[in-house]
Amino acid sequence: MKTLQKILATILLGAACSSCDLTLIPEDTVTPQTFFKTETDLRLWTNQFYTMLESPDNAAGLNADDMVDKSMGDVISGTRMASNEKGWTWTALRKINYYLANSHNCTDEAVRTKYDGVAYFFRAYFYYEKVLRYGDVPWYEQVIGSEEEELLKKPREDRGIIMDHVMNDLKNAIEMLPREKDVARVTRWSALALKSRIALYEGTWRKYRNLPDADKYLQLAADAASTFISESGYSLYKEGTEPYRDLFCSDDAKQEEVILARIYNFEGLNLSHNVQFNIRNSAAGFTRRFMNHYLMADGSRFTEKEGHETMSYTEETAGRDPRMAQTVLCPGYIAKGEESVTANDMTAMTGYEPIKFVSTAAHSGASKGTSDWPLFRTAEVYLNYAEAKAELGTLTKDDLLISIDRIRDRAGMKGLDMAAANANPDPFLLACYPNVTKSENTGVILEIRRERTIELVMEGLRMWDMFRWKEGAQLVNETNPYYGIYFSGPGLYDMDGDGSGDVCFVRENPPVTEPGVTYRVLGGDYALTDGDSGYIECYIRMNRKWDDKKYVRPIPTTALNDNPALGQNPGWKK
Repeated sequence: MKTLQKILATILLGAACSSCDLTLIPEDTVTPQTFFKTETDLRLWTNQFYTMLESPDNAAGLNADDMVDKSMGDVISGTRMASNEKGWTWTALRKINYYLANSHNCTDEAVRTKYDGVAYFFRAYFYYEKVLRYGDVPWYEQVIGSEEEELLKKPREDRGIIMDHVMNDLKNAIEMLPREKDVARVTRWSALALKSRIALYEGTWRKYRNLPDADKYLQLAADAASTFISESGYSLYKEGTEPYRDLFCSDDAKQEEVILARIYNFEGLNLSHNVQFNIRNSAAGFTRRFMNHYLMADGSRFTEKEGHETMSYTEETAGRDPRMAQTVLCPGYIAKGEESVTANDMTAMTGYEPIKFVSTAAHSGASKGTSDWPLFRTAEVYLNYAEAKAELGTLTKDDLLISIDRIRDRAGMKGLDMAAANANPDPFLLACYPNVTKSENTGVILEIRRERTIELVMEGLRMWDMFRWKEGAQLVNETNPYYGIYFSGPGLYDMDGDGSGDVCFVRENPPVTEPGVTYRVLGGDYALTDGDSGYIECYIRMNRKWDDKKYVRPIPTTALNDNPALGQNPGWKK
């Protein structure tokens, strides 16, 4: 049952979501003389900013090297062009700047300060999203009239200038926003979390491209995360026997850990998402490369176990980091609301089916998902802190105790031994991230990436992580094909570990089938790397070379036609 506070917040957010424009009070009739005077005015106007936040339907299905589905997206598929680029929209920025130009008409300074903080948060978020996608962009902090030709035709500014503005806006937001926890609205704590995310992105983007000021941003990331850790009072959710799994299929965001969430309520407000439906409907499946990131439960490396390459599904999933069985449909899986085990029926393209974000059967239909969607959570801030410190070369054992070790402890894993990691960097991870900094901290940086890969999977961050680490070539199966489960050949396979067969691989559909057995046709439903045996292989014919131009999107043709001074990003055609 939703709390009254969250329902009211959702009503307001839902009203804002109904249109790209503010329909309750049309902007062309709003003047400083009639609006921006009361807390109600400021709240109603700023509510629409929340529509900028990532939706779960977009984030959970954002493919990278860790997951494949029926539609791989335009970055990996190579279908992105300037003529069909749709992300170059500025309406939200105009509304933010319009608010900041007029909020001074509210005479209640405390109220005005709080909502100004909301506006600064979202302007920082808006420009972060633009820099992620396009690199250099024009900076605007005022409302532009239709006759202001010089401003409308201005060129783009260097991303460093934009990011300095973003950091300043976040400084304002951190100072102005309330310190109370509120999972449905931005606070000081969500501003600190956002700052740690943005500064880490910019710092590592610069470091892995030998650009100036990398350490400046990495230090800003570490400082923001440190303040959050020491002052916020947030911790990791640990209740129950499967806290990690429960965290992502709860109708009420776990406020011990979740800092900001999108709130959903189907029965009362008809607000829902499709994450659970899309997992099955799109045949989403984790790659073997992702699965191999999981350590054994005792902390040893799975990829150093003898014979790991050809282990059966039940063998490879046994005795692993407990988060695996709370993220992937492993033998023994019991769905929420059920009492019996559900066997893997090989619906997922790779065979490794996600169960993260999967709730009861009632949520499995289209637009039936009602679990709150975590936008920022404490575990990410811990990871941001550890990575920033490691990349700066200032990471200590004490830093790990308040970050990575807390995440591993929640999972039931022992802490990270920095000295051992640096003395013996994991060869598997070195192959996954060939561009990683080669230094005395290489091993621990790789281990932090392992944790980030596992902990944040399906949360919309993986592709951007690979971009900032300059590992784009790993996204297009240029050197690492999209492999799935290994099968030794045709025959019946026990997928749930109960001793009886669940899935049968055949060369053609048999005339008579056994009840309770799913039949999969080799060469039809699935392709195995060695014909009748090997790994499931997806997108065999998609092998293509990575082009570094893809690290940023093309400026849309329509925008260039309107303003040639913008210029096109390198490598892209108009």
